[in-house]
Amino acid sequence: MQNFIRLLTLFSLVTSAFVGSAHAQDKPKVTLGFAKCAHCLSMGLVPELTDKIKIEATNFTSGNDVLTALVSKSIDIAQVTYLHYVTALDKGFDVVAISGQVNGGSEIVMHPDLKVGEGDWAAFKALVAERKAAGKPLKVAASRGNAQDIHMRGELLMNGIDPNKDVQFINIPNPSDHAAALRGGEVEVICSVEPFASQIKMSNLGKSFTLPYKQAAGKLTNLIVTRSDVIKSRPMEVQETVNAVVKLVEKLNSDQGVWVDVINKYTGLEKPIAQAALKNAFPDFKMYRSSTVAIAKMMTELKYIQRDVAADAEKYMDYSFLEKATGKPKAELGF
Repeated sequence: MQNFIRLLTLFSLVTSAFVGSAHAQDKPKVTLGFAKCAHCLSMGLVPELTDKIKIEATNFTSGNDVLTALVSKSIDIAQVTYLHYVTALDKGFDVVAISGQVNGGSEIVMHPDLKVGEGDWAAFKALVAERKAAGKPLKVAASRGNAQDIHMRGELLMNGIDPNKDVQFINIPNPSDHAAALRGGEVEVICSVEPFASQIKMSNLGKSFTLPYKQAAGKLTNLIVTRSDVIKSRPMEVQETVNAVVKLVEKLNSDQGVWVDVINKYTGLEKPIAQAALKNAFPDFKMYRSSTVAIAKMMTELKYIQRDVAADAEKYMDYSFLEKATGKPKAELGF
């Protein structure tokens, strides 16, 4: 009798596992991409915040890589930046913004030997003029296409420095290479992204100059975007992904410990660096329409894009998923 009971129990367990596996396979699937930065890496938590669909999340080196994957239809939904969104529209790509995620994460750091005090734009501008006159322009870097690139260019322009003529811009595609570039003298000033900006400061490879948030983009950084064909063919999956992003933002605002852990997991950087990075990160699922239009106009002024896409930037922001996820009207969601 005992053997029979054991066999029955074993059969029940195997059957339950099989049924559970079958149900998991029956779930609709969506593919999601995100970049390697402190505020982006929290997207690695999104798959566990829904039990209605299966989200396959992939970490990419940069936002440029994520955008490329989206427009080439390698992934369905992407975490990119407002800059990527505007750039994609300029190129005629099919992108639709559906949610915010985390803002901030940018900081201008400089080599410790530069004789410029923190926030002293007058001294910075004088140094730029001196170097330009000597035929040795100040070497300034960012990762082309990332939010930090446009944040820095906007700040330079605001302070009377032409980013296209007065300094030597150097593109460092992978943000994790910023520290080495500053240490090796390849560049003297970098607008870096967290957690790499904190890594630079805590390793004494650079010092803080300023947080570049006075330009048109302000602190705005991340957007969740998809394509119109995904919205048309799989609205439920898109909705459930936005639901999960809203839950993520709420989770990050209440528990930074899980955020520190996921940064440590994907970058290998020590937890104190991750903790420092989060002082410059602001979870927010809203999409800011008027600021997006201002960003598009600033990018046109900087000649970062070829045409004025302000109207398109406003047109392709779909608030319906956020409205359903939050129960709030778009007027309360940044519209």
